[in-house]
Order: sequence, then structure tokens, then C-alpha cells
Amino acid sequence: MNTVTQNELKSVCVYCGSNFGSDSSHEAAATRLGQLIAEAGLRLVYGGGSVGLMGTVANSALESGGQVTGIIPHFLEKREVMLETLDDLIVTRDMHERKLLMFEKSDAFIALPGGIGTLEEAVEMMTWAQLGQHRKPVLLADINGFWSPLIELFDHMRAQGYIRPDSEVPYLIAKSIDEILPMLQHAISGGTLKSNGDLASVKEL
Repeated sequence: MNTVTQNELKSVCVYCGSNFGSDSSHEAAATRLGQLIAEAGLRLVYGGGSVGLMGTVANSALESGGQVTGIIPHFLEKREVMLETLDDLIVTRDMHERKLLMFEKSDAFIALPGGIGTLEEAVEMMTWAQLGQHRKPVLLADINGFWSPLIELFDHMRAQGYIRPDSEVPYLIAKSIDEILPMLQHAISGGTLKSNGDLASVKEL
């Protein structure tokens, strides 16, 4: 994979659960995010399903006049109830092709609350950035502290010497949905993702 850079936000990938979870604020957050992405004239790239938070963010973007690309592997067409009304719907052979296409078609990545799949996808994008394979921002939407245990784990890894100063993990943290797009736009236009989620002026990737 070649190192990827960009300085304009045109599309955002959203990782999120195919369930709703027990916190109703998560569904509201997904609805709001879909609206904001559409209103900003950005393309939403997501997993192609119509259920849970995944379906919520996609349908919200569509209802707000946005452009949506869904990417789903064939074996999940029924399990995640593929959103067949999408104009841009891609069915892949497997998860590896799905994740690569989501990466290639996106300028930034947002992790809403979700399960192990959401966690895996977000951390993979952090890993690729840590290894110098891209400079696209990765943002954790820490709604009601959902991602706080993961952030604490990163701190623990750092304290134990497994994340060294020369191999920091770059990411952003947003506490509210309305913060997300301005943070991504600032990061892409020249801000830096620091390991604690703050922005700095010099790129570290």
C-alpha cells in the first residue's frame, strides 16, 4: 500500500454497530451525523447494511439529500439486510475487499459506538496510519464515554512501553457529533492527530 495524503475532505467513512445498543443517545448521534454529512456536501461511505446504527446513519444522510456509498460482502447481504435502495452499492467477495474499498473511497474515518467489528475496523485504520501507510484522520465519536475504555487501554499500552514515542497512534476524540466534521476538516487542512486526541500544528505521521 502506498502512503496516502490529501488536503480536502470529500468523503467520510463511518464505522458503527449493526445493532442499536442499550443507549438511545447512540441512535440519535447516528441520525445527527448522517444529517451533518449530507448538509456538508460530503459522501458517506459505510458498510452497506440497513439495520442498527449502520442503517440509521445511511438513511439519515439519504433523507437529507446526501450521497451514500454502501460496501458489503456477499455473505452479509441478508445478515446486515443490504440497503438495496442505494444508488452506489458495492457487493464484495469478502471482508478484506470490503475494508480496502472503504479505505480507498474515504478521506477520513469516524467510529460511532459499535461492537467488535467496529473496533477492529477503527483500530486497523490507526495501525495503518501508525505504520505510515496513510495520513487520513481517524476519529472516535466518544458518545457518552463509549470509547473511554479503549482510550484508557491506549494509555496503558503507552505506560507499559508498547506504544513508544516514535510509534504513536494518531487519532481524534469528539465528545459530541457537532464537533466531528470541523475536527476532521481542520486535521486534513494541516492540523495533526496526537495520540491523546488533541490537534497539534506539526504533522507526526
